[in-house]
Amino acid sequence: MFRSFFFAGFEGTTGFNARGDWVDQVAATHHDKHADDDYRRLREVGIHAAREAIRWPLVDRRGHYDFSSVRPFVAASRKHGIEVIWDLFHYGFPSYIDLFSEEFPKRFADYCHAAAKFICAHQEGTCYFTPVNEPSFFAWAGGEVGKFAPHCRGRGEELKIALARAGIAGINAIRTAVPGARIVNVDPLCHVVTPHGRMDLLENVAHFNQTAVFESWDMLAGRMLPELGGSREHLDIVGINYYWTNQWEYGSDCRPLADDDPRRISLSRLINRVHARYRGELLITETAHVDDMRPVWLEYVADECEKLLDTGVPLRGVCLYPILGMPEWHSPETWTLMGLWDLVQQQSNLGRQLCGPMLEALRAAQRLETRHAMTAAMPS
Repeated sequence: MFRSFFFAGFEGTTGFNARGDWVDQVAATHHDKHADDDYRRLREVGIHAAREAIRWPLVDRRGHYDFSSVRPFVAASRKHGIEVIWDLFHYGFPSYIDLFSEEFPKRFADYCHAAAKFICAHQEGTCYFTPVNEPSFFAWAGGEVGKFAPHCRGRGEELKIALARAGIAGINAIRTAVPGARIVNVDPLCHVVTPHGRMDLLENVAHFNQTAVFESWDMLAGRMLPELGGSREHLDIVGINYYWTNQWEYGSDCRPLADDDPRRISLSRLINRVHARYRGELLITETAHVDDMRPVWLEYVADECEKLLDTGVPLRGVCLYPILGMPEWHSPETWTLMGLWDLVQQQSNLGRQLCGPMLEALRAAQRLETRHAMTAAMPS
């Protein structure tokens, strides 16, 4: 699918956080200032694909679209031969849009059509888009617990359905503009376990693991609420976001299971569940750890991917996300060491400092490149 099995994710969150402060991670990490150098660095370490965000709130001027903020990334990706999956809605949305309104899908579809036309006109080869990033997480964060705008509570399911409806409309609009476009529908893959001594929660746990975690993908695929207009063609490529935090005891989502907790399920087993449910091509679209655990986590992910490739699962790549360190969403004064490059203050700029152990782990993991090429030739 891409020229490299491992690709890079540039954190693209926009929106208003839990404190009501505006967040723009592209600007916060100075990726907008260093796009050319950032893409050059990817090429130098053998990474030839990336996830990048088109920041909807910056582009959309009440239905008039200004893509000037996107041009530096398009130019850099072309110059350095980096293929891009373009995120169109990464939590942030224009303030004039009500996500619960009937106008939302129409407005979103219009924007998606314009964005797809712009990208198609300025890049060669297959165009890849993620219309709505992590609809399940965003429905919880923005609709259930008020951590992101629209800062609602108790409306998570309603928002999840609204995002699915808009996503389907957006996919239709993208394919009208670019018939050959591929869609990467990204959502977290999570697993919960029963707390010790709480057998009364078995049914809740089973519902989450067997149904709730798949609802957004199911709506896009037409398996749930088919009146929304979804189909397997809308789902297209399933993008799986998976971090060490994605397994927890039911009711304790802020405390991930310990690494050695015997109740943990392996990543390969979880991804096999996704493949059995939808078939088709898969990507791990986000995965990472922090601090000194970064290389350890990458080694684990690579081993799990090797198991999947050995059994013929059509896993087409792994996105190291974020590839750069970043400030926390809800406390931007706190910076997290993640990715292949740490960010260091250099006068008025944020420099990039390569994480040596992470690079060593990437070099070892790139053994999968040959295996990936062989598996990619197999039917999905």
